[in-house]
Amino acid sequence: MVPKDPAMLLSFLNLKLRDYYPSLEALCEDLEIDREEITEKLSGIDYHYDRENNRFV
Repeated sequence: MVPKDPAMLLSFLNLKLRDYYPSLEALCEDLEIDREEITEKLSGIDYHYDRENNRFV
């Protein structure tokens, strides 16, 4: 369900965060995905979670 490709993952997560979830924690809990794994994968393409804007930038 969650894309493996980092660029697709970025798009998927930012869409979900924008439209459905108030935080990354809520998204990870609901979708049962590992927050650390996601943030690590996206940091590999130089994106980091911005809590204030609730998105990866």
